[in-house]
Amino acid sequence: MYDYLMVGSGLFGAVFAHEAKKAGRSVLVLERRDHVGGNVYCEEKDGIHIHKYGAHIFHTSYEDVWAYVNQFVAFNNFINSPVANYQGHLYNLPFNMNTFRELWDIVTPAQAKAIIAEQRKAIKGEPQNLEEQAISLVGTDIYTKLIKGYTEKQWGRSCTELPAFIIKRLPVRYTFDNNYFNDRYQGIPVGGYNKLIEALLDGIEVRTGVDYLKERAVYQAVARKVVYTGSIDEYFDYKLGQLEYRGLRFETERLEEENHQGVAVVNYTEREIPYTRIIEHKHFEFGTQPVTYITREYPADWHPGEEAYYPVNNDRNQKLYQQYATLVEQEKNVIFGGRLAEYKYYDMDDVIKSALERVQEELR
Repeated sequence: MYDYLMVGSGLFGAVFAHEAKKAGRSVLVLERRDHVGGNVYCEEKDGIHIHKYGAHIFHTSYEDVWAYVNQFVAFNNFINSPVANYQGHLYNLPFNMNTFRELWDIVTPAQAKAIIAEQRKAIKGEPQNLEEQAISLVGTDIYTKLIKGYTEKQWGRSCTELPAFIIKRLPVRYTFDNNYFNDRYQGIPVGGYNKLIEALLDGIEVRTGVDYLKERAVYQAVARKVVYTGSIDEYFDYKLGQLEYRGLRFETERLEEENHQGVAVVNYTEREIPYTRIIEHKHFEFGTQPVTYITREYPADWHPGEEAYYPVNNDRNQKLYQQYATLVEQEKNVIFGGRLAEYKYYDMDDVIKSALERVQEELR
């Protein structure tokens, strides 16, 4: 009998499994897909590591998490500096002086602040929806060109139908700084994310192509404890109802050119273009290959059985999740962790931090 049965081999599962094995516990990892690594998995083609499930850029301000991942793999010095394309015009992201210069042909922070302050006045009183919230934060020009269409594609509905709380704040920088993240540490694993996952799972028994929930009767008795990282409502057979997610669809294409767009990520912010962004994977690792691969990322309605990406964080879903969380408390010898089991959008560093805290608590 194993000490732990790990359901899922994404970052939460891989970190938990690694730490349990290091502490002398026996671990079996089950993975529903035909590969380990969850959504950070990369496919290698022509020497280029393709982020199969969308762009993953590691960034953190947690020194302990940064030290932890660097035990397993070296990170390069990639800095995320995406560009937004609106009707053929390019704007730097996040919103900064380069963006404002392109929008308004201005040169000083004071000019940018004055324009934004004037445009924010369009909203009187408490914002009632996402559109009003965004305008109250950054004004009408930035909202119309760089937020509205992208957000409506992402969520599949009008910004006037989305709750204001989805956008609590929008970072605005009055400096010429295109680094998207504010975190102290940032980069991509040298050789791709598979290197990190393989190092974490080194020496641990892994079975791919196994759906734990479909084979629960076979596997629930093979370990003293289960660590479950799948969808929480699916675990309970949706008996309280289904939680909602947004899905994604990816279209990857090989191009016979060395450099297609000059940057890893270009966001397409007008609603008429059906994809939200194009990823050119070689730029994550400063590739010099004679060919390139691009991926168009399309938001999609989600249906059970498909990969779930973004929780729909409205009141209805949060109330339903809390009901499922109550059921979790009654489960003996099952640990729930990760974005699907906790119905929560996690950055990679937060997933790792959560897994480390949970496994340390467990192994005390």
